[in-house]
Amino acid sequence: MPDLIEEFNSYRGKMNEVILSKNNLVMKRLWNLDTNTYEAGELDKKTKEMLGLVASMVLRCDDCIKYHLGKSHELGVTTGEIYEIFAVANIVGGTIVIPHTRRAAEYWEELTNTNR
Repeated sequence: MPDLIEEFNSYRGKMNEVILSKNNLVMKRLWNLDTNTYEAGELDKKTKEMLGLVASMVLRCDDCIKYHLGKSHELGVTTGEIYEIFAVANIVGGTIVIPHTRRAAEYWEELTNTNR
């Protein structure tokens, strides 16, 4: 099996560079707004990443799910917390979220089974 984490991060980084290199002001502002949204404020970064993960699962965006799983892992979210997030996402989004939960669980296993 290819390294899911490296493959995702490499592709995401490469394509972000391509997109941002085009100097489109709206795209740059959107990227900046996204970055600033997840900074600590009234809510801490960990809580915001967990909220982003629920929203990404309900919206069924696998790239977004992987991104928020990676950030959640970096911020010390536990496996127990992740599975509670999965539960909330599935109750809010319905059974259509189940396939995304499977892929999210696979990615989380990769994150937690490596020394990253």
